[in-house]
Amino acid sequence: MRNFSDLTEREVLALAIANEEEDNRIYLDLAEGLREEYPGSAHMFTEMAAEEGEHRRRLLDIYRSKFGEHIPLIRRQDVRGFIQRKPIWQSYPLNLKAVRVMAESMEEETQQFYRRAAERSEDVSVRKLLGDLAEAEVRHEHMAEGLMAENLPANVLATEDAHARSALVLRVIQPGLAGLMDGSVSTLAPVFAAAVASGSTWETFLVGLAASIGAGISMGFAEALSDDGSLTGRGAPWIRGAICGLMTTAGGIGHTLPFLIPAFWTAMGVAIAVVVLELATITWIRWKYMDTPPFSAALQVAFGGALVFATGILIGSS
Repeated sequence: MRNFSDLTEREVLALAIANEEEDNRIYLDLAEGLREEYPGSAHMFTEMAAEEGEHRRRLLDIYRSKFGEHIPLIRRQDVRGFIQRKPIWQSYPLNLKAVRVMAESMEEETQQFYRRAAERSEDVSVRKLLGDLAEAEVRHEHMAEGLMAENLPANVLATEDAHARSALVLRVIQPGLAGLMDGSVSTLAPVFAAAVASGSTWETFLVGLAASIGAGISMGFAEALSDDGSLTGRGAPWIRGAICGLMTTAGGIGHTLPFLIPAFWTAMGVAIAVVVLELATITWIRWKYMDTPPFSAALQVAFGGALVFATGILIGSS
């Protein structure tokens, strides 16, 4: 791996060509990944890919006029400090907001890199070339902003943002909330029944750990097998299952961990405080993402939690 400042003018130009070609492919991949759900954004990225292609053609013309037909293979990963971009296919399903932010930052990052490299370079011709490339990136950034305004008017942005929020709720929030509710509420009875019956914090911890992990496995499989997502748009079943299972386990573990405290009543007090915090979190999520009125959400969650908690205490006391 070589330093950017060690490259010759020919190598810098070859790297710029490869950079524009890779950005072209990135924008095309983004367009393809967004085409079905976000056609407005997909069209914008197709136009931006065309602009990158035009930049590449201009750079190729300059290269041929100075150095001929052969272009050495110089990639981003071959140059120390050059900007690295994560392959788009590793980011599926695409998050619309993250994609827009990435697109806006791509041109800015490349432009800033060229400017910093130009400042460090002692070769006048390389300094001039890097400065010219930086100015080209500034102009392209302005073009990207124009394409954004042209292809994504306010009504399209609002529609796509609403769709993105709906997809987030379906694919992440709903399975996560279902798991958190099950883990936080269903494990209350066995945990506090074991605590009251045994009076042992360690035994209570073991019961809570087993109940939490078991519930997580059960809920994870149930969520994954309930729907393959092909018709409902709820996403990959194994991702939903993993989210649901992990949140179920987390909900049960939360009020189980305090029983690692040796003092029984201290552990009980901390565990009850954690339960209150868990139920408050569930209430907030239901209000924030499920449009449930806060008072109604709090009443429903508190009533269910209190009922299961009382069941555990009564069974443990019998």
